[in-house]
Amino acid sequence: MKIPNSERAVIAREKLTDYLLNVDHKRGGTKARLLAQFGYTVDNWEQLAADLRANLAAEVDFVKTTLYGVRYEVRMVLQTPAARTLALRTVWQIDDGTDCARLITLYPD
Repeated sequence: MKIPNSERAVIAREKLTDYLLNVDHKRGGTKARLLAQFGYTVDNWEQLAADLRANLAAEVDFVKTTLYGVRYEVRMVLQTPAARTLALRTVWQIDDGTDCARLITLYPD
């Protein structure tokens, strides 16, 4: 199974710049430091967004219905700006009342 309407998935700039690539963020700082080791920083957030989107057609690994919608976990292996591979688990959600997924978070896999 693939995420429905994955070609329209939303990867909010703020999700990347304010959370996942922000080394000072309380919960995202460790993720930001990891991503920086692979060449992803606030300065090239668009590259991370493009790399995530390019791998979004992968098979869904886990599906869970929450109070807010349906969550999907997708494993990906990115070819990073540092010319190294990075295995990630990404979490996406299709909120109730919508029909396309948005990025919730990611973490190393």
